Amino acid sequence: MRRRDVVKLLAGAAIAAPYRVAAQTAKTYRLAMFTSGPAFPADSPIMKIFLGALAEHGYKVGQNLEFHSYGADAQLARLPQLARDIVASKVDAVVVAGWPPANAMKGTGVPTVVAVGAGDPVASGLVASLARPGGNVTGISDNAAMLSTKRLDLLKRAAPGIRKVAMLWNKDDLGMTLRYQASAVAAKSLGIAVEPLGVAEPDDFGNAFTTMDRDSPDAILMVADALTILNRKRVFDYAAAHRLPAIYEFDLFVRDGGLMSYGAEYKESFERAASLVDRIFQGAKPADLPFEEPTRYLFAINLKTAKSIGLELPPTVLALADEVIE
Repeated sequence: MRRRDVVKLLAGAAIAAPYRVAAQTAKTYRLAMFTSGPAFPADSPIMKIFLGALAEHGYKVGQNLEFHSYGADAQLARLPQLARDIVASKVDAVVVAGWPPANAMKGTGVPTVVAVGAGDPVASGLVASLARPGGNVTGISDNAAMLSTKRLDLLKRAAPGIRKVAMLWNKDDLGMTLRYQASAVAAKSLGIAVEPLGVAEPDDFGNAFTTMDRDSPDAILMVADALTILNRKRVFDYAAAHRLPAIYEFDLFVRDGGLMSYGAEYKESFERAASLVDRIFQGAKPADLPFEEPTRYLFAINLKTAKSIGLELPPTVLALADEVIE
């Protein structure tokens, strides 16, 4: 064999060797999604965003990523057992939506990333601080006081005559209870009286509607969690029947028939959650990964709903909207 052929052969082997080693030692990462509501199907819009973002970081289901989705179907008593199931499955990380599943994973030792809906992680006891979480939980937070003030301000701009707002929230969800409390403080600062309507199960919505029948509010603000999301159509129907303006936390409510929403953009939140998962897969500890806040917020309006309740929205409010559904 000529010398130059030997050199080519050795060079080719040197180039190929690392790829063979990488293929032999390639890791399949195990990831779980955990929510107190129904488990997210892999083909749902949210999962398409999240799994697509993970793919951009190099993790693809069926190749080097094993993905499982867990949900408690709004039955919070199921969360501890589901958390134990997740731990037993030996996942490398878990992504959660909401405070209850985040709290269920706290202290399990499994790296946990909050994607959305957990409220203030410091006030609710999930972490020691936003900058240095200190445990096994990190993720995306939100500024409940700022968001509550903004939602109520938009509601009052849309219907200036508002004096009393009924607030619906899951009273068994500490993260959402804290968000309700921030909303109540914001309402008072805007000169709006609050009618607190905490719910804990589907039957409680009927009681809340009866309370509103007795003491009618001028508007509704609903705090989003698995329970209120699952029962959103009942709130839409009540608001429509009583011609009440209502504001919600996410644009999915507006697409489903709610009047208005203001909240963090789901796409950004799940993309950033995917980035945190990537850092954990690469060896970072949640204790050292600061909680992040969303940077993009969407204001959405459903014009059809506004017309159905006889609400003529001022042009200044429509001009603020990121999305107007007709």
